[in-house]
Order: sequence, then C-alpha cells, then structure tokens
Amino acid sequence: MMALVSKVLGSRAVKYGFVVLTLALGAYAVSTRWTDIHHDLGLIGLRWSALALLAVLAALFTSMLSWRALLVGLGSPLPVTTSARIFFIGQLGKYLPGAVWPILAQMEIAAAHKVPRTRTGLASVLTMLIALLSGLIIAVVALPFTGGGNQYAWVFLAAPVLVACLYPKILNWGFGRLLKLARRTPLDQPLGGRAIVISLGWSFLSWLCYGLQIWVLAVRVGAPTGTGLPLAIGTFAFAWCAGFLVIFAPAGGAIREVVIVAMLGPTLGGNGKALAVALVSRAVTAAADVITAGAATIAHRRDKKKAAAIAPDAEAITGEDTSGAAPNAATAR
Repeated sequence: MMALVSKVLGSRAVKYGFVVLTLALGAYAVSTRWTDIHHDLGLIGLRWSALALLAVLAALFTSMLSWRALLVGLGSPLPVTTSARIFFIGQLGKYLPGAVWPILAQMEIAAAHKVPRTRTGLASVLTMLIALLSGLIIAVVALPFTGGGNQYAWVFLAAPVLVACLYPKILNWGFGRLLKLARRTPLDQPLGGRAIVISLGWSFLSWLCYGLQIWVLAVRVGAPTGTGLPLAIGTFAFAWCAGFLVIFAPAGGAIREVVIVAMLGPTLGGNGKALAVALVSRAVTAAADVITAGAATIAHRRDKKKAAAIAPDAEAITGEDTSGAAPNAATAR
C-alpha cells in the first residue's frame, strides 16, 4: 500500500499538478486583494517594493541554507542548487491549507536524489521548529519597540517546549520513537548539535532579512529609520509565528496581516498605512516564492546538463560508468 502511495505521489502528473495548484491558489489569494495591493503599490512605489523583494529573496535563500544544514547533519550533503530546487518547490505547498504539504512535497522531490523520505521529513519539520524558535527569540528582543503586542503574548508559550525539543538527545530519542511506532527505518545517524546551531544561525539571518523588507516598506510611509528597524524585524517575526501556529490558514492566512497592522499602526499614525505595508509584503513574498522556485529549477537543470556533458569524457578516461542515475522515488524510504 505504501509503495502504491509513493508511486502515485512521485508521478510526474502529481508533481506538475501540485505546482500548478499551489501557484493558482497563490495567484487567487493575491487577486482577491489586487485593488488594495495596486493602490498600496502606488503609495509605496515600485522602487521601494523592488528593494523589499530583494530582501525577501535573501530571506528565502538563507531559510533554504538553514534546511540544508540539517540535511547535511543527517547525512545527505546535497549540492546547493539541488537543495534549493527541493526546498523552494516544496515551499509552494504552504499555499495549501495545512502545514504538511511542503513537507510531503520536499520528501517526494528529495527521494529522486537518493535521500530517504524520513530524513527529508525530519529536516523539514525541524526547519519549521527552528524558524519558530528563532522567530520568537527575535520577537522577544524587539517586542518593547512594538508598543502593542501584549495581546499576542500567548504565542511565547511555545518557546520553552521548542527549546527542549531541539536538545539533541531529546530530539533524536523522540524521532527514534516515532519512527519505531510508524515501523519505519531508523535514522542512519543522529543529528548533532553543530548542525542545529548552524541551522539556527541561518534562521536568525533570515529573520533579519524579512525584517529589512518590512522596514523598507514602513519607512516609505512614515516609520522612523532608527527605531523602525528593530520594530520591523520583531513585527514580522512575531506575525509569522502567530500565523504559523494557526495551522489551518494557508501561508499564515490573514493572521500575519492582522498582527502587522496591530503592531505597526501606532507608529505609522493609523492602520491604513500599516495595512498598505502588510498587503505589499504579502504580494512581494508571493512573488519571491515563485521566483525562487523557478530560478532553483533552472539552475538545477543547468547543472544536470553540465554533469551529463562531462560524464562521457570521464567515463572514456576511467572506463567506469559515472552516470550516477538516481533510483525511482518509490524505492527511497
């Protein structure tokens, strides 16, 4: 039964259907607010919106490196372009209701690169937990600058649990038990503290880039340039964490916008400008998701063509088969 499910999920039709569906839902989400977004783009300006887009692209790239650090720690040191393709295409699944779709997509794509599904799944789940923990830490530091986030303090209740879960001995024991209960093959090697620390470092850098995006937009509509930066960083991190914990909302739904407006409103002199920042941020983030998925796919195919061109020459010199063909996705656990 599991082999049949894996074969179906790994089929080309399902993969392309997944991408088309998520892009359609993302486009629909933007189109429903397009009148407001178009007005706010005019208020902020295309140049500033483009700067915000660059900041989001940097944030997504560092998020991918955070995920890749965990995958390397688990024993799968994939090239950056391959890791980017798996991570960014899988991340399109966040536009579907529920937090499980990005994980399932990444597991299936990575299986074609000889990465066991359990290993990819663990890396993807941990990336979310690390992003949540680092986001909460960033928010705790920056919260005094928000001037109105106490009503969302319940989000911080997750922080102690996350810290305990990321302790290597507890983490490896917990996943070992889950794999045993699920009758899955145990991990080839435990995850060490070094990989977790590296992943946390990239995650912190990602939050700084995301905050820079909000700062660029907020300064344009009247936020102070000095205190506005920590305010922007803390606001976005806190808003993302709140949206993530509401698991039924695709990509945070409207939760992120509500929190951003509540926190930026007092500083910007009203909710109107804060809503403009939130909506443009949503549009910029959606555009960045599509750009990174497309760019990663192009870079991966380019590398595959280079490898295919080099392989015949290497085989002629060594007399060995260097094709390194990946197994069918259904055979990877």
